[in-house]
Amino acid sequence: MKQLIFISCLFLFGGLSAQEIKNVRLLDHWFADTILTSSSQVRFSSCWAFVQNGREYGVIGSTEGAHIFELTEEDSLRFVDFVPGRFQSAQAITREYKHYQNYLYAVCDEGPSSLQIMDVSYLPDSVHLVADLQDQFFGKSHNLFVDSANALLYLTLVNPIVNGNELGIIPLRVYSLSNPILPTLLWEGPNDIPEVHDLYVKNNRAILNCGFDGLRTYDFSNPSNPVYVNNLTFYPQQGYNHQGWLSPDESTYVFADETAGLPIKKCQVSANGQLQVQQFFGTANAPYPKTPHNIHITNEFAFVAYYNDGLRIFDLRKNPPAEIGIYDTYIDNAQTNGFSMWGAWGVHALLPSERILISDRNNGFFLFEFDRSKFLTPSTEQVQLYPNPSSFGEEVYIRLPNDEVSAFSVNILDANGNLVADFHITQQSYATLPMELASGCYFVRVTWTNYLGESQTEILKWIKYD
Repeated sequence: MKQLIFISCLFLFGGLSAQEIKNVRLLDHWFADTILTSSSQVRFSSCWAFVQNGREYGVIGSTEGAHIFELTEEDSLRFVDFVPGRFQSAQAITREYKHYQNYLYAVCDEGPSSLQIMDVSYLPDSVHLVADLQDQFFGKSHNLFVDSANALLYLTLVNPIVNGNELGIIPLRVYSLSNPILPTLLWEGPNDIPEVHDLYVKNNRAILNCGFDGLRTYDFSNPSNPVYVNNLTFYPQQGYNHQGWLSPDESTYVFADETAGLPIKKCQVSANGQLQVQQFFGTANAPYPKTPHNIHITNEFAFVAYYNDGLRIFDLRKNPPAEIGIYDTYIDNAQTNGFSMWGAWGVHALLPSERILISDRNNGFFLFEFDRSKFLTPSTEQVQLYPNPSSFGEEVYIRLPNDEVSAFSVNILDANGNLVADFHITQQSYATLPMELASGCYFVRVTWTNYLGESQTEILKWIKYD
């Protein structure tokens, strides 16, 4: 199924000075201008990542189908294979993917679509379509989730298609994956709301994103007869409840409303699964209201695909969560900045390598590096410098307070006040500097501009020894 018409390139943005970057490094980028699009220039939708045969892979959906890449050890996106969607059209702008065992599952929300199942066991050589299901059980679907521990497939907004006829939308369907290439229907519902847009499932507990009906939680210990647990039908700053993610320790749930101008919500999760909104956060609503879309979280960080604003990373340990990483994948222009749903769509930040993928509706597939080790300790109100004292040849780490800025200068002065080293840092709130100076006592002067435009300076004493 390989196609060689797709091109790989490092994308260079016009008007780079307008692009925000902080603490995130672009490793590689893929874009193909040959893919079907309308006047909107939307070619791509969601992305996903998985490990197969000991290697990391990423998939991005386009108007034409699934594009699969190996994430190489050299930090590049190596094109592997393309699997066309059942429906290929400039209107096919919503594709989603999940992985289970040796299979990749794909859905599409437009046209006469289907559930497609791809065998990825032959990677890194090729990918093979082994099922293309469209009948009374399958058809168009908006989203999907795989509970690997319990071998369950969840499809949202399912519209079965039989002989070309759509049978009507079902909010949620749950299938057994005991046979991974022929899912068996176990349950459908809920019957009292019109939609389930997305969901997250762990330990049989499913948190449903139900659009304008907020959140619901169900226990799927018996997937053929789930038990309603609770809901969050109303909450502050409410909009269209779109998607969320649960932390690995199951204490925090973060979700976004797909409504321009509304913040992301951080919830505390109680032992009985009750959700309580505790904090609001997000990127600045300037020069127009912005819209968060899809989210992955760890116990410490939230990784957000922010429409029009690209990848945004937040420290969840701060109150409210602080924005510590930025890479804008979409540059606004006079024709587009009145609409807040171009740009970044999907995010995947849970690979063993900790590399991050972003799918941008207009600009393609991005592979990023964010050094989480530099942020495992939350920032303080003062400049951090360590190790201090430090030995010869040892790098010194400097981090600004609150990670609020992305440019600063560092001057190293000896005990007599003479300038012995000078560094200018951009696109980062921290720096790892080589301090190959003679042993002695030095003063480190750090200067930056805060968010109010005020110049800030802090001087720290630093001891160097051989």
